Amino acid sequence: MSNKLYVGGLPFAVTEGRLEEIFSQHGSVQSARVISDKFTGQSRGFGFVEMASSEEAQKAIEALNGSQLDGRTLVVNEARPQENRRDGGAGRSGGRNRW
Repeated sequence: MSNKLYVGGLPFAVTEGRLEEIFSQHGSVQSARVISDKFTGQSRGFGFVEMASSEEAQKAIEALNGSQLDGRTLVVNEARPQENRRDGGAGRSGGRNRW
């Protein structure tokens, strides 16, 4: 198991400091990151936490997955590697010209 966790269902007001505080109750946190919209800066409601060991990561999953935070249900699981976007962000046309 990886040490990096995906955390979904975050309230939009949660900061990286608060995220680290929540997970530090279950082990040593190496990093905590809340993902925000690049244009507005507002939280997108998910983030990533890296724990010191896979055992601590598993402990955090068991303790926090399905738990409530400020009225929202958290989804905590092992982070998957980011998928490559082959279209280069060209939108719905997939990068092809549609004439």
